[in-house]
Amino acid sequence: MTVAPERHLIKKYANRKLYDTQTSHYITLEGIADLVRDGHTIQVVDRDSGQDLTQVVLSQIVLSEEKRGPADALHDRGQALLDYVRKTLNVPGDLVGQVERRRGDVEAMVDDAIERALRRLRIPSRHDMDRLSQRIDELAAEVKKLNGAGSSRTGSRRRKAAR
Repeated sequence: MTVAPERHLIKKYANRKLYDTQTSHYITLEGIADLVRDGHTIQVVDRDSGQDLTQVVLSQIVLSEEKRGPADALHDRGQALLDYVRKTLNVPGDLVGQVERRRGDVEAMVDDAIERALRRLRIPSRHDMDRLSQRIDELAAEVKKLNGAGSSRTGSRRRKAAR
C-alpha cells in the first residue's frame, strides 16, 4: 500500500534534534531524505525563532549523500532529493514572477474600472484629456499658421498706406 505524499513540519531544537510534528517522533537527516525521496513535502523550522531552515538541512543531507558513496549511488538514490532542493530554491523566483503578472492584471482591471466609472459620470478621462490637448495644439498651430500668413499681408498693406 503506497502512502499519499504529505506535508511534514520538522522542528529543529537547540540540541540539534529534529522532531517531525506529523508523526510525533524524532527524525534523523536520513529519515528526512527518505521522506523527500518518497515525494513528501518538508519544511524545517527552528523551534525557538521560527526561522525556516529547510534549505540548510537539505544541503546537509546532500553533503552527507555525497560523502556516503560514489557519484552513481548519489545520482540513483538522491535524484529526487536534488530535484526537491532545486524546486525549493526556484520557488521564490517563480513567486516573484507570478506576483508581478498578477499585479499587472490587477492594475489593468483597476484602470478599466476607473475608465468605465468616468464614462458613466461623463467626466473626461486622462485619454480624453490627452486627445483634447492634442486637438488644441493642432488648432493653435493652424491659427498660428493663418496669423503668420495673414500678418505678412497686412504688414505690407500698412507700409503702403503709411507712405
